[in-house]
Amino acid sequence: MSLEKKINIHVTTGAKEAGVRKGEERLEVKLKSKPVKGEANRELKEVLSYFFGVPQSYIEIVKGAKSQNKLISVKLYDKLIE
Repeated sequence: MSLEKKINIHVTTGAKEAGVRKGEERLEVKLKSKPVKGEANRELKEVLSYFFGVPQSYIEIVKGAKSQNKLISVKLYDKLIE
């Protein structure tokens, strides 16, 4: 069984280092990539898959593919829910 969680995030591109920080109402994600030809969204999936410990295929951008503010969906394994 898996659980799908929807999470609001704010993305900053062109950062020196990629990373994720928990904010009050959303995740703050910094990416090295620029928002050109989907590069930042690809890096976003890489960074979030590492952060959540799930494959990249378990992460979907639901809203905001061309925006800094996004809604993502993450499928979580049972072991993460417990």
